[in-house]
Amino acid sequence: MTGSGQATAASRAGHGALTRVAGDARPFLRARAGVLLRLSGWSLLEFVQTFLSGFGVAKALDQGFLAGHPATGLLWLGIAGAATLPAQFATRQVFGRLADLVEPLRDGLVRRAVSRALSGALAQPFGVTTRSLSQVTHQSEIARDGWAGLVLTLRSFVFTAAGAVLGLLALEPGLLLLVLPPLLLGGALFAATLRPMAARQRDYLAADEAYAAHTGELSAALRDIAAAGGGERMVAESRSLAEAQARAARSLARWSGVRVLALALCGRFPPLLLLLGSPWLLRDGLTPGALVGALTYLTQALAPAVQALMTMLATVGGRLVVVLDRFTDAPPPPEPDHEATRPAPVNSGAQCPRPADRARPDTTGRAGPDRHAGPRPPVAELREVTFAYGPAAQPVLDQLSLRIGRGEHLAVIGPSGSGKSTLAAVLAGVEPPTRGAVRWHGRPAHRGDASSVRVLLPQRAYVFTGSLRENLCYLRPDAREREIAAMIDALGLDPLVSRLGSLDAAVAPALLSQGERQLIALGRAYLTDVPLLILDEATSRLDPSAETRAELAFAARPGALVVVAHRLSSAHRAGRILVMDGARTQCGTPTDLLRDSALYRDLNGLWTPEQPERP
Repeated sequence: MTGSGQATAASRAGHGALTRVAGDARPFLRARAGVLLRLSGWSLLEFVQTFLSGFGVAKALDQGFLAGHPATGLLWLGIAGAATLPAQFATRQVFGRLADLVEPLRDGLVRRAVSRALSGALAQPFGVTTRSLSQVTHQSEIARDGWAGLVLTLRSFVFTAAGAVLGLLALEPGLLLLVLPPLLLGGALFAATLRPMAARQRDYLAADEAYAAHTGELSAALRDIAAAGGGERMVAESRSLAEAQARAARSLARWSGVRVLALALCGRFPPLLLLLGSPWLLRDGLTPGALVGALTYLTQALAPAVQALMTMLATVGGRLVVVLDRFTDAPPPPEPDHEATRPAPVNSGAQCPRPADRARPDTTGRAGPDRHAGPRPPVAELREVTFAYGPAAQPVLDQLSLRIGRGEHLAVIGPSGSGKSTLAAVLAGVEPPTRGAVRWHGRPAHRGDASSVRVLLPQRAYVFTGSLRENLCYLRPDAREREIAAMIDALGLDPLVSRLGSLDAAVAPALLSQGERQLIALGRAYLTDVPLLILDEATSRLDPSAETRAELAFAARPGALVVVAHRLSSAHRAGRILVMDGARTQCGTPTDLLRDSALYRDLNGLWTPEQPERP
């Protein structure tokens, strides 16, 4: 689109916003005519004070000091000064009545936003956004504060300008021939900028919101962007949004320059023209007192009132129109429901196939599986499990079926936010499913059985103040010395034990690195004899070699192992891999996924072994 086309579109957008806001404002103001009349009544005292400020100075000079009657001059000055006292009292009353005009606006906007949000949630449960939350909290407060400032400034301008104009007429009607033209020209120029400025303000806010939203999404997905090689594309998108924001800011600045010119015409030119025309006015019969009184009106009353009004309209006014338009414009139409034609999720109602159970050599000294027993139920099973964080939220897990057998090693991989930790929490019984069933050993999962069935290790390891032995044996206080020694050897805790001095040395959690904390938590889980271990990025702070050692040690145990993988190398060590991409999942052996999963192929193609890093 050309520059003129963009200007035309922006002007139409600003015109539409003003029209919509004005359409809602008229009934609101008609319903509060009494409040407006009371505000006007108290403001009449400000009108009187403005009128007497210039008129009193003129009479004090012409009838008092210049005429040789200083007492008369002081009397007129006293009258002008005394008029400020009731004006100050009126200002206090105005603020008291202001709440009757401002608070109903805020309350009405909040009711409208809440009603629209509830109606939209009922009509389209999965299309809920945070727009209404921003309107109820932040935007309604902007509207209230902006409306209060606009009412006060506009009221002050109307009665101050009326008092100054009436005072100029009382002093010399011919003064208006010099004063009114620049005032009218500046006012017309300022009024001409209202619609374009509202459109530019709207464009700038939209560009700022788009860039902020993009930045938030980008910062939350940096690891996935790096893993998928999308850095150049993200840089290009960020640059495009930044350039759009810069263009909107420059356009807004150009129109702000026009407003500065309008302000100069209204506030600076009238006193200048009056001074330039003073010789002609004095020869034509204007008294020195009237000239000084006119300058008083222009510099002490009219110019400040005009500047305050234009500044308020230029800043708060434009923002107020944009914010109010967000409450008055029609909500976006709901998207058509494609649920009936949308392909079912990959995991919808499907079993996640697993290879036949296989026993591993037992290196822990505990009894291995009974090979002569009949078929065993899986250690853990999900039956068409759906999970969502709320009735209107998109499901994180959608009809996922998964069986984990004794001795199996399953890795879970996928981008950040794809539901891996949610799956771990549901499988461990920490979060109940929205629909479907979680079963342990063929029976419905109950929290009372959790400690005997599974151990869930999150990414953030818990270590308490106490001895190293107490931390390691926290889940199994009766662990034998040979079992503790075997665990230390299997997981590589010898350097940590040596650094602390012994197993009975005191542990200060704040002095441990994140990797050392994870090693202690891993040792604690290794000593248990539960049939299901779930590691939710529990090795993310270990270097690759330490992570490999820990996972191989856990895989050698007779129980089932589920690893939410931090590195793709963890998936390469598993017998079966679950690839999660939101509610869509694919499950199989590494060979199967290389053939069937585009996401797994992409992750494999971009993954390179990491260099060792210190815990």
